[in-house]
Amino acid sequence: MGRWICRLCSRVADSWLPLLLVLALSCSPAAAATASPSAPHVKPSYSFGRTFLGLDKCNACIGTSICKKFFKEEIRFDTWLSSHLKLPPSYLLSYSGNYTDDAQSWRLVDITRLTTKYQHDQADKRICTSLLKTKTCSLERALRRTHRFQKWLRAKRLTPDLVQGLSSPMLRCPSQRLLDRIVRRYAEVPDAGSIYMDHLTDRDKLRLLYTLSVNSHPILLQIFPDVEGWPFPRYLGSCGRLVVSASTQPLRDFFGAAPEVAADLALQLLAVLRSMGTNDLNYFFYFTHVDAGTFGVFSNGHLFIRDASTLGIIDKEEGSQLIDGQQEYKDIFSCLTVDCQSAFVSCNSIREKQSFVMVCQELLPKLLKGKFLQPVQEKIDSFLQHCADGFADDQGVNEALAKLAELLKPLRSCDSRFAYRYPDCKYSDKY
Repeated sequence: MGRWICRLCSRVADSWLPLLLVLALSCSPAAAATASPSAPHVKPSYSFGRTFLGLDKCNACIGTSICKKFFKEEIRFDTWLSSHLKLPPSYLLSYSGNYTDDAQSWRLVDITRLTTKYQHDQADKRICTSLLKTKTCSLERALRRTHRFQKWLRAKRLTPDLVQGLSSPMLRCPSQRLLDRIVRRYAEVPDAGSIYMDHLTDRDKLRLLYTLSVNSHPILLQIFPDVEGWPFPRYLGSCGRLVVSASTQPLRDFFGAAPEVAADLALQLLAVLRSMGTNDLNYFFYFTHVDAGTFGVFSNGHLFIRDASTLGIIDKEEGSQLIDGQQEYKDIFSCLTVDCQSAFVSCNSIREKQSFVMVCQELLPKLLKGKFLQPVQEKIDSFLQHCADGFADDQGVNEALAKLAELLKPLRSCDSRFAYRYPDCKYSDKY
């Protein structure tokens, strides 16, 4: 009798579950936050898939620290809460979302993948075919068998030889001091704080190695947090292969901005690059590539580095602790997002003004072109050209940028559009 009742309950649950999911109402987080307390509230619902989040790939993933927020619907995709309750397309690289801690107040977040879904799929196939000679496989089982990961399992401390040959610019010239900082501040484990890896399980080590191999962006956000003054958005956590961070609007959205806004953003951009070259920790940050999505702007007008995936680091105290032969080492972890035949770039080839020259070539002309009256515009264009042509002349770049900054400062305005420095700018020339 008891078994018959259990089978009946199971059939009823199976038949009603899809209907319950479909009947959930659509509403935006903003509307939910401002709704009348007396209004009836029906909670919207997704059916989150492990495949969409990338949880089915763990532990070849970033982590699981924020998964509960997804499943409790305290993170919602901004424009995809519809009556059909569909998740956004999995082929997108990033998504806009809303995040809450109390179900009342919501804030915008960016939900991003380490790389495109296509590149992830290609890398997964490469792992299976190269390591197990099969088309599909358990990624974790395959990666655990590698020589590199076996070294990670035995290691008590993250040392330069454990990251040799990884494609991330951040690890191109690693120092022991930088690697200790990664382990000590790794936010996907609860007991961070030690430079030794005793608090990392085998699973944690694989996730950390996988993240460093594919895209170091989430690691940079963790080890150089915004609360300490670093120009990165706040890292909120990860789930599978998705990273959640504070939302910024890409710089490309401001290429058509008013002259005073363009001048303000250009000055902020130069200030960020200066701080990344000279800071209290004696790390020199440089870009290997910049584009219109590299930098972003918060709602208060403050400019940050939105995408840190192409950011390299040189420790000015310790220097790189890999020799050239180690830097050229290649294995499956070196080839998860790049062609294994890609050319090696020596640490000694990095120039002090490299990032400034890239910005003068790719971003500042789009931000400042045609915004100002002559002869101011003519001078701006001339300084940008001198900077863009300065790959062989650091001093020339310095001089051009100093003149450009001097020219742009009086072109800014002081009003509530620039909340990050208003009303301070009314009382001090510093702002």
